[in-house]
Amino acid sequence: MNKPNPMHFAQALDTLETRFGLRLAASLTEGNQTLPHDVSERLRFAREQALLKARSLRQAQTAAAPGTMLVHSGTAAALGASGQGGQSGLPRWLKLASVLPLLMLLLGLLLIHQSQLHEQILAAADVDTALLSDHLPPAAYGDPGFTEYLSDSQE
Repeated sequence: MNKPNPMHFAQALDTLETRFGLRLAASLTEGNQTLPHDVSERLRFAREQALLKARSLRQAQTAAAPGTMLVHSGTAAALGASGQGGQSGLPRWLKLASVLPLLMLLLGLLLIHQSQLHEQILAAADVDTALLSDHLPPAAYGDPGFTEYLSDSQE
């Protein structure tokens, strides 16, 4: 049994919609020729205002809609929401699983930081142990190369 192709259905619907729009525009254009000049000017002005409002609304929607995706259908492209009511159709466990790599990255960075801090503490403890266990004159503690001497002597 053949299943209906949703892509074919969307293209057919798009074609019908385009035909209807062209027929409607043609009939409105024919009726526009019989209107008085002042009425046609008011209609032209209202049309321009509506187009400006629609353009600004479209720009605001594309800037403020994080859950939209670009959908290509034939030669036309349209922005479509990824689900109903702004929610995507993904299961909850899949959404949580997509956050897991970020959490693992943060955990790894935290462990690296703790390891570096632990190494610094151990190095400082080694220097302090060497200072406290050795008999040195007080002037040696103020020498800037003293820690280098300690690290070389321990190796």
